[in-house]
Amino acid sequence: MRKQGYFLAGEWQSDGENLVIRSPFDGNVVAEAARGGLEALEKAAAAAEQASRRMARLTPADRGGILGRAATLIAEHKDQLAVAISEEAGKPISLARAETERCIDTFTEAASIAYHPEVTAQDLAGYASAADRLALVRRFPIGPVLAITPFNFPLNLVAHKLAPAVAAGCPVVLKPASQTPGPALLLADILHRAGLPSGGLSVIPSRGADAQVLADDDRFGLLTFTGSMDVGWKLKRLAFKRRVTLELGGNAAVVVDHDNPDLEKVAARIAAAAFGYAGQSCISVQRIIVHENIYVQFRRLLKRAAENLATGNPADEATVCGPLIDEANADRVEDWINGAAEAGGRIVCGGRRSGLVISPTLLEEVPHDQPVVADEVFGPVAVLDAFEDFSQALNMVNDSRYGLQAGIFTSDIAKIQLAWETIEVGGIIQGDVPTWRSDPMPYGGVKNSGTGREGPLHTYREMTEERLLVLKR
Repeated sequence: MRKQGYFLAGEWQSDGENLVIRSPFDGNVVAEAARGGLEALEKAAAAAEQASRRMARLTPADRGGILGRAATLIAEHKDQLAVAISEEAGKPISLARAETERCIDTFTEAASIAYHPEVTAQDLAGYASAADRLALVRRFPIGPVLAITPFNFPLNLVAHKLAPAVAAGCPVVLKPASQTPGPALLLADILHRAGLPSGGLSVIPSRGADAQVLADDDRFGLLTFTGSMDVGWKLKRLAFKRRVTLELGGNAAVVVDHDNPDLEKVAARIAAAAFGYAGQSCISVQRIIVHENIYVQFRRLLKRAAENLATGNPADEATVCGPLIDEANADRVEDWINGAAEAGGRIVCGGRRSGLVISPTLLEEVPHDQPVVADEVFGPVAVLDAFEDFSQALNMVNDSRYGLQAGIFTSDIAKIQLAWETIEVGGIIQGDVPTWRSDPMPYGGVKNSGTGREGPLHTYREMTEERLLVLKR
């Protein structure tokens, strides 16, 4: 069992409430950490403010070196990190290992950005008002950053806050999810060993209400939050004077047109994206929109693929669909499935529960006002719909208050172009599921899915401000 304190400005602290972390699968205690209160958060904020100039004075080589050494240390400890993810989050161990590999990519990309900071030049000689002037623009750190991260990707989503902050020269106070603080605390230790200055990072597991006090704190130049829609917009109202980035929820849709040559392969890919990690991803496939000419065939293939997915113990190598994070969420998902069936929906497969594990559940003929369609399930549930023409399918995708990512299975370039122009989301993935993400790409949503973009370069830009220098020749 891992025992950790909290990480305050380069030092480990053990005071505060004892936080016991239990496995979502079997309830066994897997870790303990110290939960910091308001006093610890205040000390962390003060340390970040004091460290701000020191962090800003780090050279690009300093910042890139820290990130490169951290990437090497993450690779050396990837098995330990994967086990911590799997035990605390209930994530299948194969997916936990994939998360650690992505974390290495995130730090490696951030190191490259740190080594090559953006500088732009504009020759103003073409304008009579500035015939002898040259404009240079550099980016400077925005100052201390308050970061709040969720349980579902407790390592790589933390990395998407911390690595760009180091590249930008910004100190961070991080509040990880209380169920999964271990990976963030391990990452803090790695950054400390990689040479991050004291005060450059504090990781304080704390109550959400305590961390929200800092949202209205003038010492922070940026609030970056990944989590639920309701909490995210509340934090934005509190931090209205500061820059805010929000990565919130979604009910991602995928469109399957009739021109796909290998429907069995497409079905297997969609099943894994809908039910892997029990659907606990903001871009998990939730709405599956299939051309009417292939609907019956595809439903059969998708049902078989879903039923063949291994469920249960996340420590088993074969497991794809593990437990929900806690009983409250398992109860909610079960209630939503039953409610959809009572409203006229039909359960194609799944719907069974054992402990916190709910079997991959595929529904059809569900009224669109039901939560399994209109809201974010964040569970192993997907809903099938049919469409007649492609424009209708795009309208069905847009029939949502969310707009994070969408997937399009078609090879018709005209339809792909139409989808790009029509679908109101942050990203469209052609030939794959909306669950696909490469860490350097700009990632984020529109509508109730949030504001701003992540990806090391894009987060680096959020964490910096442009400053102009005009030179007279």
